Amino acid sequence: MPASWIFLIVVVLAAIGYVLARGRALASAQGDSRHLHSLPSYYGMNAALLTAIPALILLGLWLIAQPVFVEKRAEAFIPADAYESAGQLSLMMSDVHRIAAGLDAAVAQGVLTEAAVTRLSAADDVRGQLGKVGVALGSDVDAAELEAARSFRSLSHTGDLIRDGLVVLLALAGFGWALKQTNKDFRARNAVEKVIKGLLVLAASLAILTTVGIVLSLLFNTVEFFKLYPAKDFFFGLTWSPSFGGGSELGILPLLWGTLYISLIALLVAVPLGLFAAIYLSEYASPAIRGIAKPLIEVLAGIPTIVYGLFALVTIGPLLMKAFGEQGGLGWMAGGTAVMTAGLAMGIMLIPFVSSLSDDIINAVPQSLRDGSLGLGATKSETIKQVVLPAALPGIVGAVLLAASRAIGETMIVVMGAGAAAKLSLNPFDAMTTVTAKIVSQLTGDADFASPEALVAFSLGMSLFVITLALNIFALWIVRKYREQYE
Repeated sequence: MPASWIFLIVVVLAAIGYVLARGRALASAQGDSRHLHSLPSYYGMNAALLTAIPALILLGLWLIAQPVFVEKRAEAFIPADAYESAGQLSLMMSDVHRIAAGLDAAVAQGVLTEAAVTRLSAADDVRGQLGKVGVALGSDVDAAELEAARSFRSLSHTGDLIRDGLVVLLALAGFGWALKQTNKDFRARNAVEKVIKGLLVLAASLAILTTVGIVLSLLFNTVEFFKLYPAKDFFFGLTWSPSFGGGSELGILPLLWGTLYISLIALLVAVPLGLFAAIYLSEYASPAIRGIAKPLIEVLAGIPTIVYGLFALVTIGPLLMKAFGEQGGLGWMAGGTAVMTAGLAMGIMLIPFVSSLSDDIINAVPQSLRDGSLGLGATKSETIKQVVLPAALPGIVGAVLLAASRAIGETMIVVMGAGAAAKLSLNPFDAMTTVTAKIVSQLTGDADFASPEALVAFSLGMSLFVITLALNIFALWIVRKYREQYE
């Protein structure tokens, strides 16, 4: 039975439990809710939670653990001399998954029976049988893969049956226990609030654990990379030239330079435009204009970054070529992909980010400061320059630093607009690349995942994580250190 059906069964049981427990609580009080310790809805909620939560937790854990267990058991059927690396084993297990799925489809469509599946051998035309049900294999099925697929299929079906039974039994147990303890004196509100508090703690813990898991996955793979490639050459190398055949030069400095250069140009575009827009909207614009202009500016924040990448590739690049390329007579720009192309597109993308944050910060400055400045004879522009902006400056600096971290982590715009050349150059019209673009390129294709050329992506990711984390921490420190407290 699919897991979605089990989920629906648990939800239906929880809904039935809610109705029955609520009615049972009222019945124990002779229909007078004033005699109940808690509101009737709390009794129903207690039954629904006891029915659903333990069963759904078990279902979730089972869905995570079963594939890992089944995969390991199926891998045991692949002889060690059949593969040379973890990457080859992964490819063989992908074939095993396709064979198992094909056998399921063949049984479901009547092409094979369960008995026929059990009798299949490598000498039979397994590839042809699976082709009849639309499962295409790149090579004939050998004995080890067939046995692994049968084991994978058998263990998966058995695990699903056990999972379905245990989840339903646990839901029924919670259902029965909730009804048993339901009476007018039961403190249902306390029990429900305790469970809800536990769920909130669990949600917060999952968010933290997810972050820890991401960092650890990057860290472990980074350590593996530095076992294969010298850290000194990675951090101080001036050349980026990966070669999956060996002899790669994987210096990060050209990538960091491209990342910081493009981010700098983006900030030079976004910060003035975003800040001036925020000042106008918060200090000068009428409510009618603000009501129209602010949503229109923030529409930019909802545009996918790949659209900005296309805009850079199709519009910004050709326009720059006409002005600074051979067509314009200057000859500074050899192609449409360049640092300036990606920087301008990214700057446009960051405008609503800077504008929205700065607008909120400027509006948070107390009106009494403005009134006091105007009362002392200052003009509106003098009030903005000498009172409002200094008061809002820490928050604005924090917004700019957060925008910088956003720019450093951008991928699609630089992939499409900046080019792929990893080099150190001061010419903003040269094609360059960034850390994020190379993470994408190193993890695409059929390269051996255990090679330094693939593992370097995790080292790049870890470096990027440290840089953006440092920027975010610095932004928070700036805001907290220099923030003025107003009564």
